[in-house]
Amino acid sequence: MGTILTTFLLVALVLLLVSAGIQDARTREIANWKNAAIALMAPAWWYASGVEPWPGMAIQFGVALAVLALFAAAFALGQMGGGDVKMIAALALWLPLVPLVWMLVLMSLLGGALTLVMVADKWLRKSSSPLEIPYGVAIAIATLIVIREPIINHFG
Repeated sequence: MGTILTTFLLVALVLLLVSAGIQDARTREIANWKNAAIALMAPAWWYASGVEPWPGMAIQFGVALAVLALFAAAFALGQMGGGDVKMIAALALWLPLVPLVWMLVLMSLLGGALTLVMVADKWLRKSSSPLEIPYGVAIAIATLIVIREPIINHFG
């Protein structure tokens, strides 16, 4: 039962990440229901993965709250969109600390590269419109790269 549930949850997470990345690239928004689904599936992931209620789940929840606070500050400064912040916090419920840090580092690098490409595109088009970076794309790709190793290899 655990392997079936784990597989179902991973497939659902991957589909939500791909969908959110595509939506953000197209509309510069991530639907609240996608972020809520990612967050609400986390306790089932903890159960299927054998995370101990105490202190494992409590630590995971605390880390997610800290991540939410950190990125909410970035939102307050106008540096990130609200959907991006919610998606990062929801993913923090899934990822243990080390994979979470790797995801955030990769997200930053991919987001920086995406920003440079979009700045160059804006410059080449001589556009005066404000630049909006679909950071959900970077978040989704970084998470997909990170879950490939520590979570999917959990089956081994």
